[in-house]
This record gives sequence, structure tokens and C-alpha cells, in this order.
Amino acid sequence: MEALMTPEFWIAVGQIIMIDILLGGDNAVVIALACRKLPPAQRRLGILWGTAGAIGLRVILIFFALTLLQIPLLKIVGAVLLVWIGVKLLMPEHEDEHANIQASDKLWAAVKTVIVADLVMSIDNVIAIAGAAESAGDHQMPLVIFGLLVSIPIIVWGSQLVIKLMDRFPMIITVGGMLLGWIAGTMAVTDPALINPDVMASMPKLQESDALKYGAGIAGALLVLGIGKLLGRRTATH
Repeated sequence: MEALMTPEFWIAVGQIIMIDILLGGDNAVVIALACRKLPPAQRRLGILWGTAGAIGLRVILIFFALTLLQIPLLKIVGAVLLVWIGVKLLMPEHEDEHANIQASDKLWAAVKTVIVADLVMSIDNVIAIAGAAESAGDHQMPLVIFGLLVSIPIIVWGSQLVIKLMDRFPMIITVGGMLLGWIAGTMAVTDPALINPDVMASMPKLQESDALKYGAGIAGALLVLGIGKLLGRRTATH
């Protein structure tokens, strides 16, 4: 219980909630599209069951992601992916991204559509949450579950408000992209291959310290911001 009272735990919770809101906005769109043809009486059931199934699958995926991140060099790969996800977050969106989501007038067909679509779209979310949960030590999975339980209702029932806030204050998206860069930087420098003398002994090692971790986090955040702005300008020009 003492670990649950530490600032690190609640900072990680905040990061997971922000990641879910920023990267999970698509989930609310998928749910709405998949359930739009259901009778009104079944629509709420479709949303609830589809969301529950999506949460369950995501928890399982994150459990495996946390385990895989202990393999040498995979944190570095995950960090590179997170930088790219952060850059994509800063890029203009395509309006036809959800054109292939099929609605159904059958409850379980709609639920299946929600779960499958969420599974396909959750890879970025899973990597980001696994990276944020790394700082929680032995309480990673409780942290992940708590963060998901808090953020999913926000996504499903507050998605319109979240979207309006993002439209009105674009800085929220920029901060979110930089947060992913921060997580990428701090995750990369904690890879076992870089800090553990017993793992890949021929590889040069880093001296673990708060200065290294925070410096890598700042570098990752600035990298995402720089690449995102540069590519955004090029896209706007074309």
C-alpha cells in the first residue's frame, strides 16, 4: 500500500489516463460507428459489452508487453515506435480513417466489431501504457488496470467534450505527443542491454541516474516536437 501513495505511482496514473484519452479517442468513434444501426434499447448494451471486451483484451496485451520489455533491446525498439506514435499524433488526421468500420443491427455482431477494431487499433496505446507503467515497479498491472478503468468512461461518454477541448486547445495534443517522447526517452535508457552488465556484456553500458533518465525524457519530448512540427509543415505545404 505504501507504494500506492508515492508521487511516482500517481504521476504514472496521470500519464496513462492522458495517453488513453489522446490515443483512445478513435475508440469512441469505432464504438459509435459499430453500434449505430442497433435498436435504441440494445445500443447501450452494445457499447457496454464492446467496451468491456476491449478493456479485457487490452489488459492482456499490456501484460505481455510489460513482460516483453524485459527482453534486451526491445525497450529501445518500443521507444522508437513511441517516438513515431508521438509524431503521428502531431500530424493532420485523415477523415476516411474509419471508413471500413461496418455497422450491424445485431448486438453480438456489433460487439465483435468493436472488440476486433479496438484490438487492431490498440498497438500504439499498449506500447505507450506499458512504457508509462514501467516506473511503477511491482505495481505495474494494478496501475494499468486502474488507469484504464478511469480513462475508458472518459473516452466513451466524454469523447465529444474531449474532442472539443482538443479542437479549442491544440496545445493539449502537442503536450500529449511530447509526453510520448518523454516516455520513449526514459524507456530507452532503462533497456537491460544498456544498464545491466550481465546482459550483452560487449555492449557499452550507461550509468543509471535520475539525470540520465530526465535528460533522455526531455530529449525524447523535444525530438517528437521537432519532427512532428517539421513533417506537419511539409504536409501543409503540399
